[in-house]
Amino acid sequence: MTLSIQPTGRAPSCICGGCGISRQEIHSWTERRLRDLPWGTWQVWLRVEVHRVRCRQCGVRNERLPFVGGKAHYTARLEAAVAQACEAAPVSRVAAQWGLPPETVRRMDKRVLRRWAAGRPRRPLRYLGVDEIFLGKTVTFLTVVSDLETGEPLWVGRERKPETLDRFFAEALPPRRRRAVRAVCVDMWEPFRLSLQAHLPAARIVYDKFHVLRHASEAVDETRRAEFFRQGSAARGLVRGKRWLLLRNWTHLEREDRRTLRDLLALNRRLAKAYLLKEQLAQLWTYTYEGNARRFLATWRRALRWQRLPAFQKLGRLLTRHLAGILNYCYEKVPFGTAEAINGNIRAMPRRGRGYRDHEYLLSVTHRVCAGPAGVPAPEPRLARRAIEREDPLLAVPVLEVSDVEVGGLGAEGRRGPARRGMAVVNRQHRL
Repeated sequence: MTLSIQPTGRAPSCICGGCGISRQEIHSWTERRLRDLPWGTWQVWLRVEVHRVRCRQCGVRNERLPFVGGKAHYTARLEAAVAQACEAAPVSRVAAQWGLPPETVRRMDKRVLRRWAAGRPRRPLRYLGVDEIFLGKTVTFLTVVSDLETGEPLWVGRERKPETLDRFFAEALPPRRRRAVRAVCVDMWEPFRLSLQAHLPAARIVYDKFHVLRHASEAVDETRRAEFFRQGSAARGLVRGKRWLLLRNWTHLEREDRRTLRDLLALNRRLAKAYLLKEQLAQLWTYTYEGNARRFLATWRRALRWQRLPAFQKLGRLLTRHLAGILNYCYEKVPFGTAEAINGNIRAMPRRGRGYRDHEYLLSVTHRVCAGPAGVPAPEPRLARRAIEREDPLLAVPVLEVSDVEVGGLGAEGRRGPARRGMAVVNRQHRL
C-alpha cells in the first residue's frame, strides 16, 4: 500500500534542515519514498513531497520532516517499533518478522540506542568498576569499565593491557571528570593497577572481594587434588566427585550436602583445615576499621603455620602483596556485586542476540538493559549470578574437631577474644 503526502496550504512553510528556522521561499521539490508501520498484513509506503528551501543562513537546504530521522528510508515510529522488538529477540528474528534486511534492523536499533544514551543525564562518577570478560578464542578478552552506583557499563575495549585503559581515559573520561572518582574496584591484574595509578592518582584502588575468594577456592581445589593422589586407592573414593561440594559456601548447602561434607572433612584433616580457612577468609570484608582487618589477616596467616598446606601458603603471600588494595575497602564500601552482575549481563547479551560483531553495539544494548528510568538509579541487574556484598552469617553449622589448627581472632571491631560467628573457637573445636 502506497500513500501520497502533499502540503495543502497556499503558502506552506518548511523547516530548514540546517538551522531549524521556518522558511516559505521554495527553491524546488522532489519525492521521497519512506516505509511506515504496516496496516494489518499490508506493508505501507509513504510518497512524501520534500521541498528544498532558500535559507538566509544556510543557503538552499532540504526541509526537515518531523516524522523522519535524517536521511533514513523509514519513519521514526517504524524505527522505534523495530528497536522495541530488538529488546526481546535477536536481530535475525526481528528482521524476518518485519521483512527487513538484518543490517537495516541493526542500524535502526543502534540509532535509537544512541539517541537514548544522548538524552540521559550525566552524573559524576564516584565508583568505577574495571574487569575483564573472556569471550572466546577469536576475541579473547574484553575490558569492561562500569559505573558501580548506577549499575551501567560505560566502555568496552579489546584485550586487557595498560593501553586498553589508557584508551578509555582518552576517549570517555576527560580530566575534569576524573576528579570526582573516589574508588575503583578492580581485580589483582597488574596492568590495570599501573594504568589506574597513572590516570587516577587520588582514587583508592579496591581489589574485588570475589576475585580474592576465587583464589581461596582454587587453593582448596589444589589441596583436594593433592589429597586425592596422596591417599591410597581405597580412600580415593571418598574424595572423588566432591570438588563442587568443597567449593560451595556452607550457608548455601542443603542438609544432605552438609552431611556428606561433614563426613568427608571428619576423615581428612587437611581438607578440613583448607575448608575452614577458606570460610574464615570471607570475614575479612566485614570489618570497618583498617587496624582490625589488618590484625584479622595477620591472625589468619599465623594459622597457616605447620599446617602443610602449600596452596594456602601461596595464597597468604598473594594477600600480603596486595594488602593495601584489600584494606581500602574499610574506607570505600564499593558494591562488589554490581560489577559481577554487569559482567553477567554482558555475557548473557551475546547468547540472547546470537552474537555481536560490533562491540559498540554490544555495549549500547547492555547499557539499555542495565539502566533504569531516566533520573532514577538502576537496580542491580538480575541476569548475573547472585553476588552479594555481605555474606550471610553462618547459622546452624556443625562442629568439627581440628585440634592442631590455631586460629584466634578479633571480636566485633577490635575486642580480643574468640572471633565472630563462623570463627568461634570453643574447646579447640572450630565451627566451619
